[in-house]
Amino acid sequence: MLYLWIKVLHVLAIISWMAGLLYLPRLFIYHTINKYNQNITDTFEVMERRLYKYIMSPAMGFSWLTGLFMGFYSGFWTQFWFLGKFSLVLGMTIVHFYLGHRLRLFQAGQYDKSDKFFRIVNEIPTLLMIFIVGLVILKPDL
Repeated sequence: MLYLWIKVLHVLAIISWMAGLLYLPRLFIYHTINKYNQNITDTFEVMERRLYKYIMSPAMGFSWLTGLFMGFYSGFWTQFWFLGKFSLVLGMTIVHFYLGHRLRLFQAGQYDKSDKFFRIVNEIPTLLMIFIVGLVILKPDL
């Protein structure tokens, strides 16, 4: 029963983390488009910081904790699909920290990337999510 509750918490944490990973780059797009309007950029900076600090980062940490618990508890950590998922989640984590880096640059007034760049970045978590879900559901074993 403990495993099932951990799984519930894991899914909830993943949903929260993914929501942030999909929304923050979208905020960056609008932030970049409005970079010359200080009132708007101030608002975006507050929204971005709160999303990253109070939703995304705790959700990422909780996703990792519950995911690792399930992987070791169930013995999945030795299976191909789990190692593939683990690798893709590392990629998702790199995206997370990259977005945090971009957030700090915005707060410093540095706008060195275009809104088109952030439109592309916005697709990366989606692609990673597709492959992660595929591995979890299909559990291919090579």
